[in-house]
Amino acid sequence: MQQGSSASAPSPPPDVSRTGADDSGGPPLIVLTAPSGAGKTTIARRVLEAMPEVRFSVSATTRAPRPGEENGTHYHFLSEERFRDCIKEGGLVEYEEVYSGQFYGTLRSELERGDAPVLLDIDVKGAASIKEAYGSRALVLFVRPPSWEALARRLKGRGTEADEDLDKRLRRAAMELEHADACDAVVVNDDLDEAVEETLRLTRSFVSG
Repeated sequence: MQQGSSASAPSPPPDVSRTGADDSGGPPLIVLTAPSGAGKTTIARRVLEAMPEVRFSVSATTRAPRPGEENGTHYHFLSEERFRDCIKEGGLVEYEEVYSGQFYGTLRSELERGDAPVLLDIDVKGAASIKEAYGSRALVLFVRPPSWEALARRLKGRGTEADEDLDKRLRRAAMELEHADACDAVVVNDDLDEAVEETLRLTRSFVSG
């Protein structure tokens, strides 16, 4: 595991080349993972803006759309019945029931079409499943908040969830932070611009490897 900190001087890129990738011949996969509220989605957007050759993998979920979210753009919004059918049919590379009756997952079709590098924005357990399935074809980057207190403030500041749901997210976040060292590299999101630059550096090194 390599760590990149937004507060430290630039360091040489870690060895994240795709030497020894699997034999499937598919595109390289860049996986951003983090506890909810750490800023991975904002970083993902900035990476896509800076690297238009990268395609975004749209996750599937059974949760209801939030205001402003569009099906097929932010998520593939599926009924629980349809999601379970996808599980049975092998249409999901990874999935999890994050909360009771609320599933998230990655459709196999999102990762196995075209040659463009694919960027995923998924939870920690899903990222581990992607790494296990695709090995060196996948670069898993953990976006770490500068502190637990900062993460809690970000989640509370959203104002989008009931207290009970917020408590669930905080408990889950504490568990997910323990898995940072299992990822290929860690990017500390203290300063957003610097965190984006670190993510771009790692991504470009991996894609060109």
